[in-house]
Amino acid sequence: MSAAVIGVIGGSGLYELLEDTRHEFVETIYGTPSSPVSLGQIGGRDVAFLTRHGTEHAVPPHLINYRANLAALDRLGVRTLITSSAVGSLRSDYRPGDFVLTDQFVDRTTGRVDTFVTGPQVSHTSLSEPYCPHMRHVAQQVLDYQGEQFHPTGTAVVIQGPRFSTRAESQWYQAMGWDVLSMTQHPETALARELGMCVLNVSFVSDLDAGVPGLQDEPVTGELVFQTIAAGQTRIKRVLGELVQQASVQENCRCAGSRVR
Repeated sequence: MSAAVIGVIGGSGLYELLEDTRHEFVETIYGTPSSPVSLGQIGGRDVAFLTRHGTEHAVPPHLINYRANLAALDRLGVRTLITSSAVGSLRSDYRPGDFVLTDQFVDRTTGRVDTFVTGPQVSHTSLSEPYCPHMRHVAQQVLDYQGEQFHPTGTAVVIQGPRFSTRAESQWYQAMGWDVLSMTQHPETALARELGMCVLNVSFVSDLDAGVPGLQDEPVTGELVFQTIAAGQTRIKRVLGELVQQASVQENCRCAGSRVR
């Protein structure tokens, strides 16, 4: 198999989209990734797929070995990375079942190792635009063609997890003007950018966060999140499958210039 130029990090449902799948156990100097990397094709495109929480969803967001996950994909030749995330909404107009193409994030995590730069040489990566504008434009076209309800931009506040926010925290995030809540976009995105990857994040709204006015009356629970994701699984897989086929590697993309190792 040729180098898997396109990588996908997400949930286990994408396994069903891969053709002629084989699994690669990739060890890295940073340890073992969350799961074996599944290698296969979608519509003739070579793909490397990794599930960030493990095949049994046993790795919580704050314990994911993000460096090992990204280093493994880098070894397999991934240059364009599509990340799929479930997010909570901080806005009543970003409703459960909507897609969001995040273009910014705010890090509110603690204690996570978030760089490959450990010395003695020191490099600094610009993250003013953490997600690839070209890939986000492609995603807009795909979602529009498929008739999906989506938001072309969004700022994700990344919280530590695995707990959900208090009502006071959620109201603060809303007052700051942030759009969705994530538990994994950092340091995943920053590490991918340090490897010079073009990153596209496709988020799927699973719930309204505490204190957001809307149709959801009950507090956010893990059961509620998983129910919404399960109901949207067919749509999520269809979108990701089409994105893989439409993704293109931009040889002169500015994202490549962020590589530090």
